[in-house]
Amino acid sequence: MNNKEGNNNKSGGRANSSRPNSNKPKPAMQKRAQGPKKVKTIVKVADTTDKVEKKPNQAPKRPKVKDEIRLNKYIANSGACSRRDADIYIQSGTVKVNGIPVIEMGYMVKPGDVVNFDGSTLTPEKKVYILLNKPKNFTTALDEGQEFRNVLELVKGSTTSKIGAVGRMDKNTTGLLLFTNDTDMIRKFTLPTNKSSKIYQVSLDKNLKFEDLEKINKGLVLDGHRVFVEDISYIEGEAKSEIGLKLRSSNVKVVRSIFEHFSYDVLRIDRVAFAGLTKKNLPRGNWRHLTDQEVINLKNT
Repeated sequence: MNNKEGNNNKSGGRANSSRPNSNKPKPAMQKRAQGPKKVKTIVKVADTTDKVEKKPNQAPKRPKVKDEIRLNKYIANSGACSRRDADIYIQSGTVKVNGIPVIEMGYMVKPGDVVNFDGSTLTPEKKVYILLNKPKNFTTALDEGQEFRNVLELVKGSTTSKIGAVGRMDKNTTGLLLFTNDTDMIRKFTLPTNKSSKIYQVSLDKNLKFEDLEKINKGLVLDGHRVFVEDISYIEGEAKSEIGLKLRSSNVKVVRSIFEHFSYDVLRIDRVAFAGLTKKNLPRGNWRHLTDQEVINLKNT
């Protein structure tokens, strides 16, 4: 019995001595741990497959074509109307591309497409921008009779495109006047919300009182509309009837109304700066084309 017990004890001792190695089957546990990861990978693939199956139900994207242009911009570039008005015509179904009516907003016109707008075939023109230093006795209006000539005579020969003046000027107002066939830019600078600055030199019939200058500087209300003046000052070295006025409005009538509101007669208005453009190297009555950088600056103002 003792031998058996001794054998048992020896075997038990061996068993006890091998216990620290009883937890060695770690590789098997690692394999079990990797199993769920593979299942997760399968689930992800299944999810991706589901998404792919939904794609055929989505509207196919049109392939991009070089030099294609939005339909409303194409119409505006032709000089027919602004982009906003072009959208209205498109929605009404009066615009055709290659003989087919198009009412899709954002439709892209490709090179070679024929666009028909309200019964006429359009030909988009290259945009031109011309700056004039306007002299007296020329007007932007077309209904003032034959006594005063139109400003378009002064830029005749500058381009073959149909251009228009940005804003209005009466016969007595001189200075910078911009012409273009870019209807979007014309609209932009004639909106009351436009934030570009214009500087005017104003000649009055008498010296401007300092207290009136201060009142104008604070802003005033004309015809129920608030007029914000960015700056006003006497012109250095000149009589106090010569005033520099900086404001955002491109409407020259507003300039005249400001001083008439304080009982001053305006003898002359000269626009010396327009949205960053100046009269430098541009004598009275002369014009020039804007540089590419000047056009970019105008579009960003």
